[in-house]
Amino acid sequence: MKDIVIKTDKLTKKFGDFIAANEITFEVYAGEIFGFLGANGAGKTTAIKMLCGLSIPSSGSATIAGFDIYKQTEEIKKNIGYMSQKFSLYEDLTVIENINFFGGIYGLSDKEIKYKSSQLIDQLGLSNESKKLVGSLPLGWKQKLAFSVAILHDPKIVFLDEPTGGVDPVTRRQFWDLIYEAADRGMSIFVTTHYMDEAEYCNRISMMVDGEMKACDTPANLKKQFGVGTMDEVFYEMARGAARGEN
Repeated sequence: MKDIVIKTDKLTKKFGDFIAANEITFEVYAGEIFGFLGANGAGKTTAIKMLCGLSIPSSGSATIAGFDIYKQTEEIKKNIGYMSQKFSLYEDLTVIENINFFGGIYGLSDKEIKYKSSQLIDQLGLSNESKKLVGSLPLGWKQKLAFSVAILHDPKIVFLDEPTGGVDPVTRRQFWDLIYEAADRGMSIFVTTHYMDEAEYCNRISMMVDGEMKACDTPANLKKQFGVGTMDEVFYEMARGAARGEN
């Protein structure tokens, strides 16, 4: 049995009378690629903020990498990586300057930063671009660099919020190769995506509708449950009755 790295029990977030996330209960295991899906307004972003220690839940409980979501938020932040939908590096710094900067934020020593910088640049094939401004790189390279920097400190979990938005299909496939490599090393991947073909790449999928987790299973089992052939059809079946708009 693999270690549990995320465990929630009836995790809830209210804003006045509005329940953004309602009694969410699930587990994520070490090395698992866990898809967190739902239409806009389903409560995904609210849930991720709680799991990352950025928003205090209204009720319920959770541990992230073994740390309590209420009492140990700083420890949680040290043990996770995060990549947002919008590009999260500094475009007016060079590739190497970004790596060095975030390595320092993550608390790596100068020796570790030097080693990991060299390793990362070689892995991504950016030797000729290491002194170029990040803003000059193609979007696909930016996204792959952002992911690599998000896991520079070898976190137990990395949260990816629609990481491949606007990226061409070939680059998306290359990006997922990086995700698989990280998962093979035992890192847990918690990913949201609007691309239902990417949902097929996940070990398990959860479906959020109107702040509630309505399903959580493997892509194959979800397709079987709804009697459909694709995750697009599963998503449609789950989301077509949703009442909410943007969150």
